[in-house]
Amino acid sequence: MDSSSSNFMKGIPSLTGEKKLFTDSNPSRGNNSATNTMHHQEDHQYQQQPHQQLVGPMSNMALAPNPHQQQFMGQNHNLLQNSMTRLMNNPSMLHMVGPAHNPMRQQMKKNEGNSIFSASDDNVIMQQVAGTHLPDGTDVDVKPLLHIVEDILRHSTINADPVSSGPHTNRDILNGKSHPTNAVVILNSLSHIIDKLASEMALKCLTGGDGHTTALALFHTVGNFHWDAKLVLTLAAFALNYGEFWLLAQIYSSNQLAKSMAILRQVPTIMEHTAPLKPRFEALNKLIHSILELTQCIIEFKELPPMYITPDMPAMASAINTIPTAVYWNIRGIITCATQVANLTSLGHEYGISATELQSWELSTITLKINHIHEFLRQQLQNCRDVVGDKKETEFRKSFHQLFETIHIDNMKILKILITPRNDIQPLFDGSTKKRVNLDVLRRRNVLLLISGLEISHDELSILEDIYSESRSIRIDSPYEIVWMPIVDPSVQYTEAMNMKFEEMKNKMPWYSVYHPSVIDKAVVRSIGDRWHFRNKPILVVLDPQGRELSPNAIHMMWIWGSTAFPFTSNKEELLWREETWRLELLVSSMDPTILNWIRDDKYIFLYGGDDLDWIRKFTATARAMASAARIPLEMVYVGKSHKKESVRRAIATITVEKLSHCWQDTTLMWFFWTRLESMLYSKIQLKKADDQDPMMQQIKKLLSYDKDGSWALLCRGSKILTSGHGSTMVQTPADFDMWNGDIPSKGFDMSFKDYHDKLHVAANNCCRFEFPIAAGRIPEGMRCPECHRLMEKYIAFLCCHDHTGLIEPY
Repeated sequence: MDSSSSNFMKGIPSLTGEKKLFTDSNPSRGNNSATNTMHHQEDHQYQQQPHQQLVGPMSNMALAPNPHQQQFMGQNHNLLQNSMTRLMNNPSMLHMVGPAHNPMRQQMKKNEGNSIFSASDDNVIMQQVAGTHLPDGTDVDVKPLLHIVEDILRHSTINADPVSSGPHTNRDILNGKSHPTNAVVILNSLSHIIDKLASEMALKCLTGGDGHTTALALFHTVGNFHWDAKLVLTLAAFALNYGEFWLLAQIYSSNQLAKSMAILRQVPTIMEHTAPLKPRFEALNKLIHSILELTQCIIEFKELPPMYITPDMPAMASAINTIPTAVYWNIRGIITCATQVANLTSLGHEYGISATELQSWELSTITLKINHIHEFLRQQLQNCRDVVGDKKETEFRKSFHQLFETIHIDNMKILKILITPRNDIQPLFDGSTKKRVNLDVLRRRNVLLLISGLEISHDELSILEDIYSESRSIRIDSPYEIVWMPIVDPSVQYTEAMNMKFEEMKNKMPWYSVYHPSVIDKAVVRSIGDRWHFRNKPILVVLDPQGRELSPNAIHMMWIWGSTAFPFTSNKEELLWREETWRLELLVSSMDPTILNWIRDDKYIFLYGGDDLDWIRKFTATARAMASAARIPLEMVYVGKSHKKESVRRAIATITVEKLSHCWQDTTLMWFFWTRLESMLYSKIQLKKADDQDPMMQQIKKLLSYDKDGSWALLCRGSKILTSGHGSTMVQTPADFDMWNGDIPSKGFDMSFKDYHDKLHVAANNCCRFEFPIAAGRIPEGMRCPECHRLMEKYIAFLCCHDHTGLIEPY
């Protein structure tokens, strides 16, 4: 006896809800008058017993006042109780049922404490079953056989009406459905066992053998097989007889041979009385469905990968202990079904109609029992699958990095792992044609993976579309393809609202997208976070035509230099930085042609930001007064703030109405200005070049810090940036023009303004602060203040995204 046969009942509540459903009596005895007289006397004695004694140990579920049992049975509890009450109040029903199907009368013949079906003797039952379990190492792949059985029972339980059953057979003929060759091979060695089980089951059911004795006989026949094979072979034997009954029911009206055979089996008469038999058929169908579900669950345990699941794991150990019990009660359910059909075809429809209520009660009771076992095993199976999933994910995440260290012929292997682990033949949605396409459209192409959540701001999408369209207008043969990979947190349930958001975003994009977020496997989602530090903000991973990673995140390059940064490699990024200088064109790019014209005219230009309207009025007034006094051409442009979008909109309106300065009316430009500035910092961090000796990096840090503190301004002459500073010093410098204008003849305006401002700046002793959202992914380990050059302290802040004074947000 193998290890799985020990301690069978551990881990599951008592499962002997239905006790001895059938007796050893011959059903034909119900017609004997002497026997009927005895039955009348027994019925009288039954009516004198308390209800609980009538039920006895036969069922530890029916009629029990235990609230937990009532919750388990739900509405079926009232059905069973009403059925039992009617039987006890109507002795004639017990006569009609007969001894073969009268569990209450049979129970009276045994002393309650001696019944092997009492709850206290569950272990005795399973010890008897274990005594039949003598596996000889024969291992059978029962899946092909189960597929055939499922097909038979599916067509046998569709409908009791032969008229509506016919089309199902015809449809299968039209579909040309066939069974795999391995099923035929298996049947060559097992057909004799199935025939023997079918014959034995039919004989026991017709001669009135009780369910437990019949089950033990069948267990002896399949003693050398494993538990899953025992069950499927017995189920196949039942399907052989049951399928024959329904096949005759479906074709007897159109086939003479079937008609003659059906008459012998009383099929036409039974089919003519389907209405009163409907409860029986429905209960039978439910039980068969439950048997099949539990069978499938048991087999799925065998299919769990042994490299991840071992017998000593808690969920698997509990399942191993319970599976023999599950197999036993499933076979008891099979015997119950076989007995129902055997008595129906042998005793006729009159018997079937008269016994319908009690028979339906029997079927419902054992269905509840099997469902209870199935629910327990299903939970253990899910626990095992969770363990398998976690271990597979861990393995995948470890091997994910190796994928990019291996040389591939093309990019298909990488893309299939990233985008379509389920081998979906059309995992992509083409944004230009609005149709699903094959992954081959990306073969040997430069691919930019746009990885984000379901939320991409309108500003981000708008700028990215402009850059994407520009790249296609320059070259007929596009240098790269973009694929949107929407990432959904695997621990969050995917809702209809989320799906609507996804569809909305997908249909806006002109490039490729995965057709559904579920295409991206959970392990891939976690690995993307591991390798590319994705949290929530969009990143752009670049793969070359061979699938090699060119950049872990090129979105910073895309924002700073657009398609000029192609092929978006880290080397290209370093090269672009080496060629870059600290100039106004770097800050404003080609966003505003007016500013580019000012640069060409070598005008003085103030860029300023903040949302303090009093400061804005004072600064613009003093700056214009200074320019007038110094007789220099001065222009000013307001660039807003990286957050507080509502106050920025108010500032834009005021500046426009009062004509204080030039101002970007399109807030997307303001978003892009600050996003590019942040991208410069992140680009340097990603290249590990954000050191404190880089003068350009120091200036970028200052501007980002000024934005967090309030108002600020930056002065340029043409493309040359002269100086920048906090709002307090930048408004005081032009206000104190009379105090430093004497230096202009010797130093010039540029140096005089810078020197005086720097003197004020040093006296102010200002410091800087930065905020790095966790969603940004890459956060530097440490930074020095670009003002005082001391090592900055790191804080953790929690800011609500609905607080306009908090996080950076798109306009």
